[in-house]
Amino acid sequence: QVQLAESGGGLVQAGGSLTLSCAASGRTFSNYAVGWFRQPPGKEREFVAAVSWSGVSADYADSVKGRFTISRENAKNTVYLQMNSLKPDDTAVYYCAAGRSVSRSYDYNYWGQGTQVTVSS
Repeated sequence: QVQLAESGGGLVQAGGSLTLSCAASGRTFSNYAVGWFRQPPGKEREFVAAVSWSGVSADYADSVKGRFTISRENAKNTVYLQMNSLKPDDTAVYYCAAGRSVSRSYDYNYWGQGTQVTVSS
């Protein structure tokens, strides 16, 4: 089992920045790819970004490309999502997930509980 806990969410003005963290415990975290997803109010959960187990490969949704950066520190069992130039449309509950490979679908084995990000206009 891998337990995931997101942190770093909050309220920020449009144009601002936030860094989310996904801390893992349990099985060897460095063996897993990690993805970030978000669920805006009243909408379905959507892919945001993902990083391979090594941190070498990453994938981003078009809506965040150039504004968000995913990274990881396996020695700290932590994955980060640096979010810059935030927009009101980025308002959502953000979830991290761990799985076998980088994927834009929901086929990750483990999920965190989520952290709220609210961007005011």
